[in-house]
Amino acid sequence: MSIKKRARRIDLDTEEHIYHLKVKSQEIFDAWVSKLRHHRLYRQNEIVRSPRDATMRTFPPPAAMDSPQPAASVVHEAKQAKPSSLPWQPVAPSNSSNSSLPASYSNGQSKVVAWLQESEEMDKCAEELARCQSNLTELSRLLQSLEILQRTQSAPNFTDMQINCVELSKKEKRLNRRWRTKSVGKDAKFQLQVPLSASMSPVRLHSSNPNLCAELVDFQPPVSRLTDSVECASDYIKLQEEFCTIAQKVHSLLKSAFNTVAIEKEKIKQILSDQEQSDQSAQINSLRKSLSQAGEQMGIPLTQQASNESRLSMSESVSEFFDAQEVLLSASSSENEGSDDESYVSDVSDNISEDNASVTDNVSRQMANGDFAGSAFRNGRRTCLPAPCPDTSNINLWNILRNNIGKDLSKVSMPVELNEPLNTLQRMCEEMEYSELLDKAAETEDPFERMVLVAAFAVSGYSSTYYRAGSKPFNPLLGETYECIREDKGFCFFSEQVSHHPPISACHCESKNFTFWQDVRWKNKFWGKSMEILPVGTVNLMIPRFGDNYEWNKVTTCVHNILSGRRWIEHYGEITIRNTKSSACLCKLTFVKGNYWSSNVNEVQGFVMDQEGKVIHRLFGKWHEGLYCGVPPSAKCIWRPGSMPTDYELYYGFTRFAIELNELCPELKDVLPRTDARFRPDQRHLEEGNLEMASTEKQRIEDMQRARRKWNEENIIKQEPRFFKKVVDANHRERWVSNNMYWELRKNPGFINMESTANLW
Repeated sequence: MSIKKRARRIDLDTEEHIYHLKVKSQEIFDAWVSKLRHHRLYRQNEIVRSPRDATMRTFPPPAAMDSPQPAASVVHEAKQAKPSSLPWQPVAPSNSSNSSLPASYSNGQSKVVAWLQESEEMDKCAEELARCQSNLTELSRLLQSLEILQRTQSAPNFTDMQINCVELSKKEKRLNRRWRTKSVGKDAKFQLQVPLSASMSPVRLHSSNPNLCAELVDFQPPVSRLTDSVECASDYIKLQEEFCTIAQKVHSLLKSAFNTVAIEKEKIKQILSDQEQSDQSAQINSLRKSLSQAGEQMGIPLTQQASNESRLSMSESVSEFFDAQEVLLSASSSENEGSDDESYVSDVSDNISEDNASVTDNVSRQMANGDFAGSAFRNGRRTCLPAPCPDTSNINLWNILRNNIGKDLSKVSMPVELNEPLNTLQRMCEEMEYSELLDKAAETEDPFERMVLVAAFAVSGYSSTYYRAGSKPFNPLLGETYECIREDKGFCFFSEQVSHHPPISACHCESKNFTFWQDVRWKNKFWGKSMEILPVGTVNLMIPRFGDNYEWNKVTTCVHNILSGRRWIEHYGEITIRNTKSSACLCKLTFVKGNYWSSNVNEVQGFVMDQEGKVIHRLFGKWHEGLYCGVPPSAKCIWRPGSMPTDYELYYGFTRFAIELNELCPELKDVLPRTDARFRPDQRHLEEGNLEMASTEKQRIEDMQRARRKWNEENIIKQEPRFFKKVVDANHRERWVSNNMYWELRKNPGFINMESTANLW
């Protein structure tokens, strides 16, 4: 909970939801604050009295373990509970259990079956489940005994039984002492209370009635009846204690079995991955041999053969779906610097589509002429990072973030261990990983089917965030750039940090089939438990063949459990995709907001409709698993993410495409500008596992940027972007678009022959 007294605003981060309260009067504001503080204090005391292990959310403990409640109430809950809602049953995972393995795994299924039969761990798990079944049978028997005992002896609940047993024991001792009294003289009078039952009224006995006295002499006190009640209560308590003990054993066995299954799942994943790699290696070797023979006969260059092999390997990749993992993102802004919301007003107006079309034609000609060949694509890219990600368990984020609740985190300098060896400009390039969807859209005549493919591309850009566990990209410096030429995918990409206050990143991607560009400003807000990432900007796509010009927005990203527990990421909001050149169709995608345990986590729903509002295609899926078009079970899969590399958990959760982005091969060193992110020393040191040098360089670079900015302000110098310009579109929105200079300067005179600008590093 963060409070802003001057604005009378209260921000509440409840992990699953973030609430913002704006109170009009000071009196009501003070009342709200007081009540919320009392409630928080109450909750803290409640948690202290009944602690819960928040890290064990993957296996919820039974209700009896959550709080010290009477055993009788546990029995009552067990009686009322249905099998599908037993507290120790784990929640079903997001992906349905009846989903089958991909078709390409059919050859490896026999090995998996054989392994399952020989696995000692699975035998152990089966034994634990067998013991669990036996214990559940015993629990059922005990429950029936408890019900019979309660019905025949009218057994009270556990608390009342304990109280009555204590009272009965005391009264029994008093009664025995009184019956041993011998003073029963003729005139003697005594009083005696006989507790025949707990509800019986006291009886006064006088010795003036000899008949009654005679009866009293022969009367045996109701010790036997008391003893029966005590024994009944004792049996009842023993049954309840035994019930709770066995229930705890069941919980422990199920917990152990669950952990075993989780471990074995990873082994299965490894086997399937190895099988896939071996199958692909065999196919590639066979195809390489065939292509080499055909190439010798037809004179096909080796680079073109390699491109074909890569394209085939990409088409053969399959999807793997696993449980949710935590992710941490950040903004494309420079650390330790203030940020304002002022935007620049431009008097420049331009036709964006015409500019981009000319650039596309130019680059397509250069790629066709082989101007970029040999400088960007090599036969075999790296498949693993030089060093795994560092351990961040010793970093106390609360000490860093506690004074920044409700503020933009672009002002906060983070330890370099929390970064990943990529920056935001390279993250923008990651959105082009599945650019083949756009190539396919450029070949699709039907405008509604084209819109479906564009929607799938928009969703695919979020898939790489799923495995990003606890890391954030580096924030680009003003003027920093990045270039990526992929002849295997047929596109050329470059990006630049065009503004520092506010921080804005712009990118441009060209292909013979499409042109893609966007400028995005990221706003980060930390709310105490969660961090919201609010993208401001528009994504644009042009397909020249059909004259289409699509544009859409981005959704909100929220990272939960920033300080403790399992960190996980969520995207929510609505994306609207429009073709500004035609109103024939419109697409709306909804990223459903859920929680970590809801069945609709990561779910995406959408539809494509015509200009009259009639739904033509329905879309559904999950942004980390795939997108489908149609109605289940006959829906068609439009897109699925590729398989993850081996040990991706140890290497920042990078995809195969992300691993290649920061690779600096020798032939690129002489053609890239010195401002390219690959030359950034702190990022390079982190990638190589040299944390000490990475931290030192990061601090030095940030100090240089602050000094450079101060000098520019004192000398009234405004640093302008080199490869982008600001324009105002027809809707009076400011955009950053390419100025058509990057590829021209790269070709002639070449960045290595140009006088370098201010040294960023």
